[in-house]
Amino acid sequence: MRILFATVSEKSHLFTMVPLAWSLAAAGHEVQVASNPALTEHIKSTGLTAVTVGTDHNLHEMLTENRDSLENPLSDWSAPDLDQHSWEQVLMKFKVSVMFAYQTYNDCMVHELVAYARDWQPDLIIWDPVSYAGPVAARVVGAAHARLLWCIDIYSKMREVFLTRLAEQPEERREDPMADWLGGILARYDRTFDEEVVVGQWTIDQIPTSLQLPLSVQRVPVRYLPYNGPCEIPDWLREVPERPRVVLTSGVSARAALGGTFMPVTDIIDTLGTMDIDVVAALPPEEVGALEKIPANTRIVDFVPLHALLPGASVLIHHGGFGSWGTALVNGVPQFIPTIRYGDWWNKATRLHEAGAGLAVHASELTTEVLRESVERLLGDATYKESAERLREENLHTPTPHDVVPVLEKLTVEHGR
Repeated sequence: MRILFATVSEKSHLFTMVPLAWSLAAAGHEVQVASNPALTEHIKSTGLTAVTVGTDHNLHEMLTENRDSLENPLSDWSAPDLDQHSWEQVLMKFKVSVMFAYQTYNDCMVHELVAYARDWQPDLIIWDPVSYAGPVAARVVGAAHARLLWCIDIYSKMREVFLTRLAEQPEERREDPMADWLGGILARYDRTFDEEVVVGQWTIDQIPTSLQLPLSVQRVPVRYLPYNGPCEIPDWLREVPERPRVVLTSGVSARAALGGTFMPVTDIIDTLGTMDIDVVAALPPEEVGALEKIPANTRIVDFVPLHALLPGASVLIHHGGFGSWGTALVNGVPQFIPTIRYGDWWNKATRLHEAGAGLAVHASELTTEVLRESVERLLGDATYKESAERLREENLHTPTPHDVVPVLEKLTVEHGR
């Protein structure tokens, strides 16, 4: 089969695709990865074949310039009571999301992706859940298509709530921003819109079932395997820490997309520096330069592969990104997540908190006392480690990317042209 992965140009999104792409290639399938020009070199660095389509989006610039409005309730999908949202609320959320995120991400690449798909004729397109150019191209060429999740699935859940509220409206009030946008693109190719273009024909899900939302879409669970890009193991990492090791990462993808996270890194370093622990902090040069001093118990690094660092760690502190969150799950490491209501960050943090494998706090409520108390609880209460180990075992008992290849082959035949 010919299999085309489609993703917006976010390196963290690409990295979640690599193990499955490798597995499909190792099974004998032709595999390519399509994205904007900004991601081409990153795709090539994974050993996969890159297809450059369209132009680069400017969403990062928009988000950086509007950091203070990232938690705008008009676009916040993290509320635990999504099914209680009114028609006006869900309609506005879709209007804002389509206008300021989905169109920005996809309009700059969709037509060149369609043109390439027409030329290469893939049998299956696997797309990142905000890369709607993927299902559009699949619909045009008659390929099977599926989402590959790196998130708590707020996208299909919110769509489910939206459709419920839409059906309750009189005909004159029925408005659908997703159908209007995607249907307009498909009409250029004499194709029509339906819900498969929003949620896929099926969903390949890397989130442990116990942490995922209850979903109405067809799920194919797959084990999450961390991929951190080209890297090497530093010599110091072979040394066994004499004290509990606490790891802090400020998030590579968040720095690129938002100009940084919302964690007060200097205050966190200062507080951790007074505790009887071993600290490893992965920070960019600008954050290191803002530190007045580096505590004696702290090692500052620009980058270290988390999949190699976390097996010896006792706690991970991060902003809620999937790479950090998922790699900690794989290694059974309790997490402390001071974050905001952006994307699914808050959902991942609170779902983990509820599962007893970590603690979550809104970034605005993070104080020195809260930080110290939270780290001490995670280190001192064995139940957090036990719950983290339970999630690690759940991940280990989930089919690997290699295991799901026959499932994807079967579904492709069922759903293809």
